[in-house]
Amino acid sequence: MKSLRDYLQQAQRGHQAVGHFNISDLVALKAVFAAAQELKLPVMVGLSEGEREFVGTRQIAAFVRSLREEYDFPIFLNADHTHSLAKGLEVAKAGFDSIVFDLSALPFDENIRQTKQAVEALKAINPHMLVEGEIGDIGSGSEIHETAPDLSKGLSTPEQAKQFVESTGVDILAPAVGNMHGMLKSMVEGETKKHLDINRISAIRQATSVFLTLHGGSGTDDRDFRKAIDAGINIVHINTEVRVAWRRGLEQALAQHPDEVVPYKILPPVVHAVQQVAASRLRLFNDKGPAAQGT
Repeated sequence: MKSLRDYLQQAQRGHQAVGHFNISDLVALKAVFAAAQELKLPVMVGLSEGEREFVGTRQIAAFVRSLREEYDFPIFLNADHTHSLAKGLEVAKAGFDSIVFDLSALPFDENIRQTKQAVEALKAINPHMLVEGEIGDIGSGSEIHETAPDLSKGLSTPEQAKQFVESTGVDILAPAVGNMHGMLKSMVEGETKKHLDINRISAIRQATSVFLTLHGGSGTDDRDFRKAIDAGINIVHINTEVRVAWRRGLEQALAQHPDEVVPYKILPPVVHAVQQVAASRLRLFNDKGPAAQGT
C-alpha cells in the first residue's frame, strides 16, 4: 500500500485534500472508516492528547493498523496537537503515521528550536513518520463559542513560514490563515460560515516546499474550502462538526428509544450522523477544483 506521503502528493497534484477527522471513540472511527470506504478515498483519523488519553495510544494504533491491513485500505493515524516531546515519542513508538507537534503558543524562535529537536528525535524512532509544525494563532479547543476571538494578530506570514520550515525540517506546516478552532453557535445552526485568507495560503504555498494543513475546518464556507485546496492546502481537519453530529445522533437515538439500554442498539444513529458529516466533507475535499480541471 502507498504511504501517507504518497497520498498527499497525489492529492497535491490533483488539487484535492486528504480529509482528517478527530475521533474520541470507536463509534466515530467506525463512522469515518465507513464513509471513506464507501467513497474509496484515503482518510486520516486524529486524536489529540486528551483523546488519546481516553482511547489509549497503543490501543488506537493497533485498531487502525488492523483496519488498514484487514481491508487493505488507506486509513492513516495522526497524533493531533501534541505539546511535548515525551508525548511525541510515545506515539512514534506506537506506530502513528504522523504527528502535529504544536508549540505555536511559544515565542516563534523557541517554537523553531524545540520543533527542530522534536523532528530529529521522532525521525530517529520512526523515519517514515510525517512531522507537522504549527505557527500563528488559531485559538484552542473545539468548543462552541459565543463570540469569535480576535485572531487577526496571529496570522502567519510567508516569511515566517519559510523560516520555520527551513529551520525545523518539518514535513507538514499548519499556518494561521483565518481559520479557527471550534465553531460559533451561529455556525452550528448554519447561519454563518468561516472565511479564509486565500491569498495568504497561496503566498505561504509559494514560500515553502512542504504539505500544508488547515486546522479548525469545521464551519468553513464550502467555496472557501475549495479555493484553499486549489491554493495549496493538502490536509483539512474536521473535529467540532464530528462532535456535534455525534451528540445529535445520540440525542435522537435516546429520544426514539428512551428505555433502550443495549449500546449496539442505541449507537447506530450516532454512526450514521458522523458518517454523513465525514462523507460530505470527503466529497468536497476531493472534487476537482478549477485549477485541477485546467491541468
